[in-house]
Amino acid sequence: MKENIHPKYQKCKVTCACGNTFETRSTIKEINVEICSECHPFYTGKKKLVDSGGRIEKFKRKYEKFNKDKEN
Repeated sequence: MKENIHPKYQKCKVTCACGNTFETRSTIKEINVEICSECHPFYTGKKKLVDSGGRIEKFKRKYEKFNKDKEN
């Protein structure tokens, strides 16, 4: 491998929106996530609506036109 071209691989602090934090390694110092294994419905077994960045609204807007054309 070539010398001095790779980013520094360092300890990284990961913070979830639920408040859980853990440490891993990455090329960046901090990572903020919306869902982690402590609050994800698949791992917890609890039903929870997960709307990441308005995906449901985006889907509805996208197919709203299709449904209007189909009704006419």
